[in-house]
This record gives sequence, C-alpha cells and structure tokens, in this order.
Amino acid sequence: MKRIAICLLLTAVMSFAAGTKEHAGVSVDFGHGKLMVSDNHRYLIHADGTPFFYLGDTAWELFNRLDREEASRYLENRRAKGFTVIQAAVLAALDGLNTPNSYGDRPLIDNNPNRPNEAYFKHVDAIVEMARGKGIYMGLLPTWGDKVTKAYDSKGPIVFNETNAEQYGRFLGQRYKDYPNIIWILGGDRAADKVEPVWRAMVRGIKAGGDEHLMTYHPQGRRTSADWFHNDAWLDFNMLQSGHREVDMDNYRMIDMDYRRSPVKPCLDGEPRYENLPVKWRSEQWWFNDFDVRQAAYWGLFAGAFGHTYGCHDIWQMKSPKWPAEIGARGIWNESMDLPGAGQMLHVRRLMESRPVLERVPDQSIIKASQQEDGRHLQATRGGDYLMVYTPYGDTVQVDDGTISGTKRKVWWYNPRDGGAELIGEFGRGEKLQFDPPGESQRGNDWVLVMDDADKKYGPPGAAK
Repeated sequence: MKRIAICLLLTAVMSFAAGTKEHAGVSVDFGHGKLMVSDNHRYLIHADGTPFFYLGDTAWELFNRLDREEASRYLENRRAKGFTVIQAAVLAALDGLNTPNSYGDRPLIDNNPNRPNEAYFKHVDAIVEMARGKGIYMGLLPTWGDKVTKAYDSKGPIVFNETNAEQYGRFLGQRYKDYPNIIWILGGDRAADKVEPVWRAMVRGIKAGGDEHLMTYHPQGRRTSADWFHNDAWLDFNMLQSGHREVDMDNYRMIDMDYRRSPVKPCLDGEPRYENLPVKWRSEQWWFNDFDVRQAAYWGLFAGAFGHTYGCHDIWQMKSPKWPAEIGARGIWNESMDLPGAGQMLHVRRLMESRPVLERVPDQSIIKASQQEDGRHLQATRGGDYLMVYTPYGDTVQVDDGTISGTKRKVWWYNPRDGGAELIGEFGRGEKLQFDPPGESQRGNDWVLVMDDADKKYGPPGAAK
C-alpha cells in the first residue's frame, strides 16, 4: 500500500510540474510564460508571444461552499469543456464572512482583514493548486464588493477601509505571487463610486507583496471598470458586466464603447446573462438558455472582446440541498455543470483559435444589408485574411469581402451548437456576396459565416491548427 501511495504521489507531482501537458489542447500550458498585454493592447498573450483566450466561468462561491473533492470534480469538468479561467471570490458573496466553509473555517478572525484565518486560506491554496494542475487560471476576487460598499443586495458587513485594505492586499500578494495561474479581479459586483481609494489601496498592497499578476475590476450590471479606473496603470484590461436584466441584452454596444477608449486596453464581458437564470431575476418569466449565452459570447467577441465569461445561475452559488436557493435557482451545481450552453463555450474558443488571433478586429462595414438592432443583430469581425459574421436567428448574410486579402474565397457555415463546419464552396473575390444559413430563420438557429483567403489553406473553422 505504501508503494502504491508513493507512485500516486509521484504521478501527481509529475503532472503538476508538467504544466498540464496531459491536458494539451484544452487547458493552458504554463510553460509559455506569464500573461501580459499584447503589443497592440487588444489581447492577452504569454511571455513567449502565444495568444491566450480568456474563457471564464463564474464560480463566486467556490471556496466557501465546495470541499476539495467537489472542487476537483468541478475544475475537471471545466477543464474538459475548455474553460481557461475560473472567477471566484476569496471572501464570498453569500455571507462569506460569517458562514464557515465546508471544513468549518471562516476567512477572517473576528471579521478583521488584518487577521486572516490560516486554515481557511490553506483551503483556498489547495483549490488554486488544483486549478494549476489542470491548466486553469484562477480569476481571484480578494473580496466580494459588499465588504467594501453597500449596494442593492448588500449582505455585508463592510469591513474594509484604506488602511486594512492595503494590509490585506499585501497578505494576498505575498501569498500568491509565485503561483503562475492568478489573475486578480477587484470589485465584486459593485460600483466603485466613493470607494475608489479603498480599492486602490488594496491594489497597492497586492503589488507591495511582490505580486505582478494581471489585474482588472468586476463592476455591477451595466457598468464597466473603465468608469473609474481606465487611466490607472494597474488596470491591465477592462471588464464589464452586461448583466441579466433582459433578453437580447446588447453587450456588443458596451464592448464597442470600451474598445474605443483611449488609452487602448483589452476588454471583455465578465458577467453576461447566466444560463438557467430567470430573466430579470423573476422565476415566473423566461429563463435564459443556451442560445442566450451563445448570443452574448459571439456578440461580445465579434465586437472586439479578447475573451468571454460564461455563467450559470446554479453554479455561481454552488446550489445544493445544503444551501437555500438564491433567486429561484432550480438546479444543482453538479448536474448543471453539463447544461448545453457550458459545453458550447468550447466551440466558441475553438473557432476563435482556429484563425489568427492577434490581428482580429471588429468591422461592421463587412455587413452590406441593413442592420437590425434587436435579437437579430449581425456582428462581424475579421483578420487580414479571413472574416466572420454571426447571425443569431439564421438570417441571410450579405457581405463585402474587400476588407480581406486574396482573389479566391473559401466560405463556411460554422454551427455554434455543435462546433461543426459546413463548406459552402469556393468563389472569386466579390463573386458571391449573399449567403443563406441552413434551417428556418428563428431564434436559436444561430450560425457564423466564415470566409477565408483560399490561398491561406486554413482548415475548417473550429479545427485544431
């Protein structure tokens, strides 16, 4: 038995040191080096220049509600589905100071940020280590925002001020500076109005602890980190929350606003509509489904985002029979992990990575027909030798192909539901400009038109290079 245990330990150590070689193709290889902003300030890359696709999942209550065995099961499910970042709050949202974690530990002694509970943080360490072993970044929120400022659903108590926020930040910076798989996300679903100095103090503390990981800020719905911190040097990329207020929420407009800001910074939607969440948070109305999360993803990415965050109502709160349902949650986290929208996020990532990433820009001039500003809105993006147009309802796409190189075109339909690619044919430049997707034009019959410079000989959209 001792020999078996030693073998298992060695296997785990080798897997950890390998930087997720065993999971190649889905997870992140940390051997490419630390994350940084690309030279054009639009994307994130590794130190060796390899593009990084941010595909996030919101697991706000991960540390407070799951034990380590459950956390491992959750992380493995997300790894297999292609997620590269898990967003979770160290000081959780749902009474995260006073409700103990699965091992009976609270994060702060006497709710004092200057007295972190070592037992609780060893649990956090263990989950961060698990994520590292699976090739996943942790988007760590030092605290949910209700510990800093009141808001619509504050559970509190408010425990941070400028002084202890900096001290707590230093503690976190020193503790996690050597982990390769950390992205810091300040905020926690809150506006920063009148408490900007507290967040900036926390940032100073993290950096004073020797930490050099990338940083951003997670705001409340229909706001963006740029509203307060765009000109701060520590804000490496902008994060917005398009939110859950309505069907067909036009997150492409919010992305476009952040994309056009100066100085240029990468941007993404860090909290769009959640799968299995009642629209406007009311269970008697429509529930967001897999189409809603796909629509938000393709709209946001094609409008200029460098990545995207998926969310599920049952998973952010890690709903189980042990916990009361928040906002009418109707599923259990370990069953809802396999809702269709979660699996379809891998198709999003594979499509984006199957064509040159760093040169991609939004370009609505590609679309020749009149544009609709509702759920049928078409969104276009391109590189130097390819273009893509997302049609949410499967409406006809009429394009101008003069923005990409080459005299011959290879044209495809890409299916966001199953990741399949269907070759339409090859055409001369400008020879055929109108394409009709398969199926009837209706909500949920979404497609992506992909047009390539045929001389580049790209494989099918979504296929590995």
